[in-house]
Amino acid sequence: MAFRAFFALPVENFATSDGAPTNGVYGFTAMLATLLGDRKPTHAAVAFDLPGGTFRTERLPSYKGTRDATPPEFEPQVPLMREVLKALGVAAVDKPRFEADDLLATYARLGREAGMRVLVVSGDRDTIQLVTEDVTLLYPRKGVSDLIEYTPETVFERYAVAPHEYPDLAALVGETSDNLPGVPGVGPKTAAKWIATYGGLDGILASANDIPGKVGESLRANLDTVRLNRELNHLLTDLEVDVTLDQMRLHGADAAAVHAVCDALQFRGLRSRLLAFVTDPSTGVDDEEVTSAVDVTVSAPAAVAEVVALTGSVALHVRSDAGDAWALGIAQGEHAWGLDLGAIAQDEDKALAAWLADAAVAKVFHGAKDAMHALATRGYRLGGVADDTQIATYLAVPAQGRLDLDDVAERLLGERSTAAAGGQLDLGMGGSALEEAAKNAHRVQRLAAILAEDLTKSSMTSLYREMEIPLVEALFRMEESGVAVDDGELESLSSQALSRVEKAAEEAFASIGTRVNLGSPRQLQEVLFEQLRMPKTKKIKTGYTTDAASLADLYERQPHPFLEALLAHRDATKLAQIIQTLRDAIGTDGRIHTTFSQTVASTGRLSSKDPNLQNIPIRTEEGHRIREAFVVGEGYETLVTADYSQIEMRIMAHLSGDEALINAFKEGEDLHRFVGSRVFGVPPEGVTPQMRSHVKAMSYGLAYGLSSFGLARQLSVSVGEAQALMDDYFSRFGAVREYLSGVVKQATIDGYTETLFGRKRFLPDLESSNRQRRDMAERMALNAPIQGSAADLIKRAMLAVDGRLASEGLSSRQILQVHDELVVEAAPGEADAVETILREEMARAGELSVPLDVNVGRGTNWRIAGH
Repeated sequence: MAFRAFFALPVENFATSDGAPTNGVYGFTAMLATLLGDRKPTHAAVAFDLPGGTFRTERLPSYKGTRDATPPEFEPQVPLMREVLKALGVAAVDKPRFEADDLLATYARLGREAGMRVLVVSGDRDTIQLVTEDVTLLYPRKGVSDLIEYTPETVFERYAVAPHEYPDLAALVGETSDNLPGVPGVGPKTAAKWIATYGGLDGILASANDIPGKVGESLRANLDTVRLNRELNHLLTDLEVDVTLDQMRLHGADAAAVHAVCDALQFRGLRSRLLAFVTDPSTGVDDEEVTSAVDVTVSAPAAVAEVVALTGSVALHVRSDAGDAWALGIAQGEHAWGLDLGAIAQDEDKALAAWLADAAVAKVFHGAKDAMHALATRGYRLGGVADDTQIATYLAVPAQGRLDLDDVAERLLGERSTAAAGGQLDLGMGGSALEEAAKNAHRVQRLAAILAEDLTKSSMTSLYREMEIPLVEALFRMEESGVAVDDGELESLSSQALSRVEKAAEEAFASIGTRVNLGSPRQLQEVLFEQLRMPKTKKIKTGYTTDAASLADLYERQPHPFLEALLAHRDATKLAQIIQTLRDAIGTDGRIHTTFSQTVASTGRLSSKDPNLQNIPIRTEEGHRIREAFVVGEGYETLVTADYSQIEMRIMAHLSGDEALINAFKEGEDLHRFVGSRVFGVPPEGVTPQMRSHVKAMSYGLAYGLSSFGLARQLSVSVGEAQALMDDYFSRFGAVREYLSGVVKQATIDGYTETLFGRKRFLPDLESSNRQRRDMAERMALNAPIQGSAADLIKRAMLAVDGRLASEGLSSRQILQVHDELVVEAAPGEADAVETILREEMARAGELSVPLDVNVGRGTNWRIAGH
């Protein structure tokens, strides 16, 4: 059951802040709490398998031999489950050389003989044989909470045999999970028919010669297998046990132990559920701590008048159908309301619209920007967004992978809605769509309180409230505005790209004298490594990799016309796909409305999707041509773009405090020429283009945690040459070396890195025993403060520019943010004012020891406006 719990919950969503996975122990504990609460047993025990073999593997070494290896994240959680059981006062039992099922069988017999009603909970079908009038099996149908009750009647209905005959049926049919083969050609129906006819397996074996047909021959050929199966699937009911029935009696949980284990595992929602099992009033457990977290009075459908009378802070949840919002949940205190937006009278609709737009009513959402778009489809504008628990989770709970409301509430509240539970951890939320929306709003309210504490503890409240929350409305306006696109230009580019795809394919076919599928890794492997006998790339499961990086590296080592054409084909195909994606995204207004996300990139950078405008090539001619298709829209005069010059290197200079770098920026020198002069020991005018290129690659590489091996590949030089270049660099700029080594050391101590503005990136793998994971974490530690600070700067600049445009009464609007660049669509006569605002606000977005240099350009399309 613990194994099922492990797979029922995604491991990436359940971990402590130091990276220890907890999905298995969480799911197991939630399941056990439900069983204890619903079934209210007087006695309970959990049986564990122990490492090592059993008498069954001694008898048959291949027993259970086909099972996959236990995931490495599961095993460390088993001792944690035992700690939970100890806190709850539930006995944990095990016995060397025997399986947990044998203990279940023994205790089922002992309980039955003591006059008890027994519930056995197991995901092993062998336990069906334990069912009697007094022993009921709870067998999981799906996940860990959808349990079938097996009584003698239901066993017979399902298998057409009595419970005690089930091992006979399994001996004939076999058990795949135990690696026990059955009799070929004999299925459950045939086996059940034989059992009824011959009175069980002994009778079948005694009459084997009388059974006609091919199945009779098959049985006679596999008699030894059947006997062995029956020997192994028989559960032992007579083990000597160390824990007596009386010792299994439940006396209530230990409050202090529950708090200790929940603190260690960082369980929040489960804590109150586990404390409900504390029965000793002297423990001082506050009743409100146990019960108030989930108390909510729901009004659904609700009256609009009651909702619009609410002031202060309210939590909301929008439930929409294909983007058409129709159910609105509202929560305040211990009351929640569900409004059907499709059943509101006109006068009430106006009142609701005014209330939603009222900035004086502080509104809390999970995914506020999505809610704003959904409400906009019904004509509602939203003001007063004060909290977004999705963004707060992204900042404060680093181990939370998926950020949907159900996933976050499952981890932090111990709740999951009925619709989302899918039979895994259904906690009975249930109800109509309006009730569900209301309850979800109540969950958002409780999450906001929890996350506010977390943000305070991690000192990110200011970052959250002053940067991330205001950015929600700014991004909503940008997404709503979109950017105008010339589809005719994109169509022309698409035709050219597709022609290049076809031309490259024909050149590839001509170079090898046959046509192959250039998108098939298998066929490419045959051509490259068998037909052309090229050096092998990295070994993978299906042969040798044909990914882009490996083929580019292979082409450098052994140029060939086929490889050249293949790489050109891939580049052209990728370009064609980018162009087609952009064309597909053009709305009826002739504009592309991308979606910006604040909760994807771990560094804090904004990401873009549907379409992704950040994957348009920056330095290629094709990328420039694509930018020509992004044009100024009707009613506006020009595009004004602004970006930071060498922002990562400026932040590196500031963070490291290297005087030479700081002076170079202050004096406005060509940074890479200046650094090249110092590294190579030549005057600035003696720095060749190659020297400058090498230094530029290394400078940015250091900011991204690049190793000497990575630099060698990037520059096409030996690792020794790359290391020598890095050594020369550090000998001239020693403060940079000290800063970079200090970042990793401090992050290892703290468990996180921090940007100039307080954004933390938690890196538990810095202390991982796995070298690859540790090395990756160290590279992240190197680049997170630099990239994260750059991300924070552009966000601060966006908010400042937005504020200035509004305060000066301009009609111009920000429409794009890509990497370190802002794009503003300037209204007629406002371009000069827009340029001034961009220069001033971007330059003072952060206090650095070096100036923030801003490049600005104008033009009727994005390329012309570039710089």
